Amino acid sequence: MPPRSPELPFSFQHLSLADGVRAAASRAPDKIACRHGNRQRRYGELVERIERVGNAITQGLGLSAGDHAAIVARNSIEYLEIVLGAAASGVALATVNPKLATAEVVAICDDAQARVLFTDADNAARLRDASFSSVQRLVEIGPELESLLAAAHGPVPKPGVAEWGVFTIPYTSGTTGRPKGVLVPHRSRILTLFAMAVEYGCYSPDDRFLAIAPMCHGAGMIFSLAPIFFGGHLEIMDSFDPEAVLRSLGEQQMTGFFGVPTHFHLMMNLPEATLAQFRPRHLRSVISNAAPLPQALKERLVEYFGAGLLHETYGSTEAGIVTNLRPADQLRKQQCVGQPIALTRVEIRRDDGSLCDADEVGELFSSSPYLFNGYWGRPEATAEAYHDGWVTVGDLARRDAEGYIYIVDRKKDMVISGGINIYPREIEEVLHQHPDISDVAVIGVPDEKWGERLKAFVVPRPGAELEADGLQAWCEPRISRMKIPREIELLEQIPRNASGKVLKTELRRRG
Repeated sequence: MPPRSPELPFSFQHLSLADGVRAAASRAPDKIACRHGNRQRRYGELVERIERVGNAITQGLGLSAGDHAAIVARNSIEYLEIVLGAAASGVALATVNPKLATAEVVAICDDAQARVLFTDADNAARLRDASFSSVQRLVEIGPELESLLAAAHGPVPKPGVAEWGVFTIPYTSGTTGRPKGVLVPHRSRILTLFAMAVEYGCYSPDDRFLAIAPMCHGAGMIFSLAPIFFGGHLEIMDSFDPEAVLRSLGEQQMTGFFGVPTHFHLMMNLPEATLAQFRPRHLRSVISNAAPLPQALKERLVEYFGAGLLHETYGSTEAGIVTNLRPADQLRKQQCVGQPIALTRVEIRRDDGSLCDADEVGELFSSSPYLFNGYWGRPEATAEAYHDGWVTVGDLARRDAEGYIYIVDRKKDMVISGGINIYPREIEEVLHQHPDISDVAVIGVPDEKWGERLKAFVVPRPGAELEADGLQAWCEPRISRMKIPREIELLEQIPRNASGKVLKTELRRRG
């Protein structure tokens, strides 16, 4: 254990994610903790392998508490074992998106000063030939990892790991600039797990949760950890197929799952016969996060899955889960992300720092025990995000008279046209209601007269024919003329990252 501060009582114990899994294993060591395809781990096996990973990292790989490593891999049981084993040894992993280009992976690993890189077979070949400045050893998940674990046996003294130390270093998606390493403390994620258990009601030892989001992202990681932390069952998918997800939800009797709007959009676009055939019957919670859920899609989800299940959660890697719109309010509070979750305070502030009135748009700040420790090696960015114990990631929001929060847009995405502030998300919501539009994104582009003008990128539904004049006419009775996009470009697909967030930097490069 870490050295005990004289200010701490004799009974104090540091919070530990691995200890949560150990506690679950002590209750039911033979229970299946997680399954991935035809492979599975019982709780006793899972704890043993987490211990071996920790031993291998300190013995075989020579890392010490405070060192960094990285992982570039698709979802797997081993992914969780590596993250938990490293964390228990005081080594924080940069969790890197395997879909990134090799140069992007190298840049993140070098920025994080990762000494060891864990990767799966799909990525090992391209990364072995990459020129890293910090990585000294690449370990492939498979026979190479198993050989390391086989040699890592016997009890090994563990370093003291304080709960406020760094658990993982996920990197921001980079939708508005160069990705930054977010220092996520153990304490933040453990307390978040308890808040999730209360909020969502699907993390008891009797629950079965389907993990479909990439574990390399903050939300994908936390929603995968929760089931095994509380002694439930975790079903892992390493790629997304909408029909396979629905089939698994039904056949495996899942009680909960988390997805991003892109997942839900693809699921609801399945043929009606398929949707009817695989309609889940055991769900207690359906959770959406990472990007705004269009109101039209939200209503479709409530109709399909049933009332009383859907949660829309707002948060960030930096602030953790901030708010949640509970099932009872889904259709009553439109385009809303709910109220602050337990232990969280939210303020909507003007540019001068004063508090906004009800329904006035301002920048959202939150304060809670879930906050990050800052950006790795980026003190100026950390100072920009932190303000006297409150954190902002640049989201614009408003709070209604009942205390419910509405995300209006990203501050950096706001368009100023003719001196008027225009929020693209409002326009996107309107266009999402068009029966022939499958997906949409709106940005501002330079304009000599107005400063900026609005441009919409639209994905038509299969077989639909869309024209700019027709879409503009369709918008006229629904939004003011100044908010109607002057340009409309048809695309086959809106560029998004793995969390479902629109990559508006790519759209801006298109002009």
